Amino acid sequence: MQLYNKLSAQERAEILETAGTERLTLSFYQYVRIGNPQLFRDHLFLSWEPIEVLGRIYVAHEGVNAQLSLPAPYFEEFKGHLDSISFLKDVRLNIAIEQDLKSFLKLTIKVRNKIVADGLEDNEFDVTQKGVHVNAIKFNKLLEDKNTICVDMRNHYESEIGHFQNAITPDVDTFRESLPIIEKDLSNYKENKNLLMYCTGGIRCEKASAYFKYKGFKKVFQLEGGIIEYARQVKKNDLENKFTGKNFVFDERRSEQISDDIIAQCHQCGKPCDTHINCINEACHLLFIQCKNCGEKMNQCCSNACKEITLLSDEEQKIYRKGNHNSNKVFKKGRSESLKFK
Repeated sequence: MQLYNKLSAQERAEILETAGTERLTLSFYQYVRIGNPQLFRDHLFLSWEPIEVLGRIYVAHEGVNAQLSLPAPYFEEFKGHLDSISFLKDVRLNIAIEQDLKSFLKLTIKVRNKIVADGLEDNEFDVTQKGVHVNAIKFNKLLEDKNTICVDMRNHYESEIGHFQNAITPDVDTFRESLPIIEKDLSNYKENKNLLMYCTGGIRCEKASAYFKYKGFKKVFQLEGGIIEYARQVKKNDLENKFTGKNFVFDERRSEQISDDIIAQCHQCGKPCDTHINCINEACHLLFIQCKNCGEKMNQCCSNACKEITLLSDEEQKIYRKGNHNSNKVFKKGRSESLKFK
């Protein structure tokens, strides 16, 4: 019984290129009590691996958080499987705005303590007492209200390339870091201001809205479906788009274009640019913004030190990687002393 991915990313990429099948990238989440996360995790893998689902899925006692891609012809079968699970029936699926065959290259389903690392003790407050969900039309109206404070619940490298007009964008590295900072900074507005929140797909706001209500905020609203669903509604209903720039996404695409504006800059030369890459040095993998010219000049590295390492033989490079665990840096943090314009 196969319960884990057996192909390398390179092998999978080659298969996807030759398959000639359109794929859909989507995401969903659900907060629900799961008694045996490991058993549920194995059930998902056995059900999804045969229909070529690829992605990054987290399962915990508190629910499931999934970002994935699958062949378009299998969508109905996939949706039917979700509907066969009582707590996932009719769950909202956030379909990506921009599709890519290789948005995911492995099927990775992990059991974790939380489906989003929030650092909260959930027994202190009722996570079901969340804020009011609003669609794109209502969100735009609240955004125009002078009595509204709009807060981006994402990390600094996400909001750097795109955010809503007039939104507060905390300079934080993690979601858990943002919660106490926002609560403290906005403590004087708990009674009389609209607290309007948004994130990529809605999952962070789901927990944050309950937390802020617990902390005494009276008027808490969250963008249903996050930026992904907002962009879909704007396009479908011909609404005014109040999001500027790109929406950062956690897959191989790195981002989706929401508006034509470029609000960020290359971290190495300062020219307008909003393209994230990972330092090609396997011992680094730092996430940062790099323009095409700097990419050619720096060999897709974040620093001269990393560039020098990439010029070494494979055996010499392995010495620098020994003992280093850099997987987290793929989406962390975009900060380095060598990045002059960050």
